[in-house]
Amino acid sequence: QVQLVESGGGLVQAGGSLRLSCVISGSIFSINLMGWYRQAPGKQRELVAGITRGGNTNYADSVKGRFTISRDNAKTTVYLQMNSLKPEDTAVYYCNVRAGVGNRDNFWGQGSQVSVSS
Repeated sequence: QVQLVESGGGLVQAGGSLRLSCVISGSIFSINLMGWYRQAPGKQRELVAGITRGGNTNYADSVKGRFTISRDNAKTTVYLQMNSLKPEDTAVYYCNVRAGVGNRDNFWGQGSQVSVSS
């Protein structure tokens, strides 16, 4: 059974940094996309950053220049380095993996709380 286990969230002051990690346990065939989403209270879940099989990355405009997504070569761990954090970055962050033909397989982590104080 596949599980995505997140770690690294917490409370930080504005301007600080955190690094989220997401470890994939179990086997996922043909990963196409790995990414991070977030959901703040009362808001819809939104894409923060993604990385394709080929290593191309994309970011939400609100985090460009501050956040960096990366993964290990074995594609079993995906990271989100978050610098210059702002109070508006406060949210639950979710790891996501999409795999298979047409991204038919969609896996989510359990969520990791990130809180940024002003």
